[in-house]
Amino acid sequence: MKKIIVPIDFSKQSEYALETAARLAKKHNAEILALHMLEISETILTKGSNELQSETLFFMKLAEKKFNEFMTKNYLTGIKITPIIKHFKVFSEVNDVAKEHNADLIIMGSHGASGIKEAFVGSNTEKVVRHSDVPVLVIKKAPVSVDFDTVVFACDFTEEAIKPYQKAATLFKSLGSKIHLVYVNLPNENFMSTTKMKSQVFNFLEKADGHLDHLKQVNYVNDYTVEKGILNFANDSNADLIAIATHGRTGISHFFTGSISEDLANHAQKPVMTFKI
Repeated sequence: MKKIIVPIDFSKQSEYALETAARLAKKHNAEILALHMLEISETILTKGSNELQSETLFFMKLAEKKFNEFMTKNYLTGIKITPIIKHFKVFSEVNDVAKEHNADLIIMGSHGASGIKEAFVGSNTEKVVRHSDVPVLVIKKAPVSVDFDTVVFACDFTEEAIKPYQKAATLFKSLGSKIHLVYVNLPNENFMSTTKMKSQVFNFLEKADGHLDHLKQVNYVNDYTVEKGILNFANDSNADLIAIATHGRTGISHFFTGSISEDLANHAQKPVMTFKI
């Protein structure tokens, strides 16, 4: 891991993400790309060129001043940090920055669930997750540790899950993490017999790994929803991180035969990392 992007919006959540990135950067000698997205309104964009340039420059200077103040954290001492201020209109363009700088990981802060209203849905974090081609780590509280020794990777062991699984396996190997592969079996139309599950896993690992060495890492969990199955297993195994694959078009939903809604990222108190299919 060489480059970590942290979008900064000056919130407490983005500070949690920045501190997490700092700990990972120190551990793996990585660079932090601290990104502030200055979202320019339609009103400014439709003004005359001279007025636009003047007003854009004003907002850029304000953002730069606030940005520099935000980056004076003690935990950033000794870390290579590259500040980036962009005046894009949408947060989904974080993926363009990641591609441009060949980043390995994006770390985002998120409020998560807040009463009945799910703050994650429709948020900037959700937009980044939906569009990012690189893994996105979602953080909801101040980091205690970034020693992701035990990782739960939720998988349905279908053909489309091979690439995200391979990306996850490569990343977690570099982090020295132990991966528990999890398939959640549901008591409804998606129910699979033990024989069918094992056959699907067998074929998946042969295609993905070229061998069956990881069969012993596969765990079959029975539960009423995929989200509950993943969360219960992650808690029981004392996992440090939950990893899942995501379709860009629907966020974290419709990965399994049934669906995984954004509930997982909302309700999981543990960090969640997404890998785009």
